[in-house]
Amino acid sequence: MTQQQAPRFLTVAEVADFMRVSKMTVYRMVHSGDLPAVRVGRSFRVPLHAVEQLANSDLSAWVVNDTEERKAQ
Repeated sequence: MTQQQAPRFLTVAEVADFMRVSKMTVYRMVHSGDLPAVRVGRSFRVPLHAVEQLANSDLSAWVVNDTEERKAQ
């Protein structure tokens, strides 16, 4: 019989450090539903597999095009 491992969770600060973004960016991703998380007391925990999946995904949707940014201003 194989023993199943429990899922590993990261804090918002750990996710921010891993992704090299601010904690506020991680909070925005959680609140918008782009990054799944569970609430533990007053803080959030993000499943490691979700962070790895995001890091390995096509990030073109997250990249801000310079010309799009100028149009928005």
